[in-house]
Amino acid sequence: MAKKIIVLGGGMIGSAMCADLSNDYDVTCADYNNDVLISIASKIKVKTLQCDFSKADEVKKVIAPFDLVIGAVPGFLGFEVLKTIIESKKNCVDISFFPEDALLLDELAKKNDVTVVVDCGVAPGMCNMMAGYHYKRMKMTSYECLVGGLPVVRTKPFEYKAPFSPVDVIEEYTRPARYIADGKLVTKEALSEPELLNFEQVGTLESFNTDGLRSLALTMPDVPNMKEKTLRYPGHIDLMRIFRESGLFSKEKISLPLGEGRGGAAEVSPLEIFSKLLFKEWKYQPGEEDFTIMRVTIEGEEANQKVKYVYDLYDRYNKETGMMSMARTTGYTATAAVRLVAENKFTRKGISPPEYVGEDKACFDFVVKYLEDRKVFYKKEVFKN
Repeated sequence: MAKKIIVLGGGMIGSAMCADLSNDYDVTCADYNNDVLISIASKIKVKTLQCDFSKADEVKKVIAPFDLVIGAVPGFLGFEVLKTIIESKKNCVDISFFPEDALLLDELAKKNDVTVVVDCGVAPGMCNMMAGYHYKRMKMTSYECLVGGLPVVRTKPFEYKAPFSPVDVIEEYTRPARYIADGKLVTKEALSEPELLNFEQVGTLESFNTDGLRSLALTMPDVPNMKEKTLRYPGHIDLMRIFRESGLFSKEKISLPLGEGRGGAAEVSPLEIFSKLLFKEWKYQPGEEDFTIMRVTIEGEEANQKVKYVYDLYDRYNKETGMMSMARTTGYTATAAVRLVAENKFTRKGISPPEYVGEDKACFDFVVKYLEDRKVFYKKEVFKN
């Protein structure tokens, strides 16, 4: 009998995961928006359920019959939803990318005897698996991840589209960026330390600091240099800085008069208003193509020899299936992990960032092959001296 899996969140990536798993498992998709569920059910052979993820009791009731849960809710809901999943004693793979530290739930997960893989997308996610794999096999001295998801066609003024909720993207531009330099934790302003970099497939992109290291700063404490930077088309940094410095990213409530003759005022944050306006501008339209680009560079010493590993990803929208690149590269990494957990090939109890999955060669090789089978390829180069 096929195992029962529920995907919490029917967005672009949630629906991609449903499609990928539906041939081998009994898959149900849950979402708050009934229109989203109707759309998914019209394209994929899955069951659907409506659920308000902000209500813990409702989440517990919905996930009760299932063997495994996939968390794909907006980041601002992610931590509490994951906590509810763990309290319900359900194994889980999560890609909500919430701002809180998932390792704070480690003891709770161990107490409830569950396996939980978090941050299991492309970055964080696959880059962490690469780091974990090499960390166990060499003395790492540096790790760098450069990553971005962008529209193929550049349209002014933004030259950007968001595969996730705009609120989650904006979080990257407001949260201080942390990285490790010479063995010390360094904190910089997001969008800082810009660099122009050339990539063969797309030309010049700009990189900047975001808080992308997440768990790696804690799980690999003896690696002296670690950094992740986001990639965008040139000019994006200046535009986002203007928005940020003008207060449009602020979460602080302000009072807005309701208008002449109405009286009273509404308490809203600039971020609430601005993200709603951005949602229309940043949303990918049907048939609009995107690409995902990532370069992971890992250096150190292996077998008494200096070595550098470079992994390059360039993945584009799939015209045959109409599936976005970011949905493929993120979703398929997560569904690979789902299969490892569902088939008892990864059984570590507690909270596991992706680097813990990557430490195991069999698991790492499985994920790489799984992605290749779905036409997501990481080009690997090795330099020794």
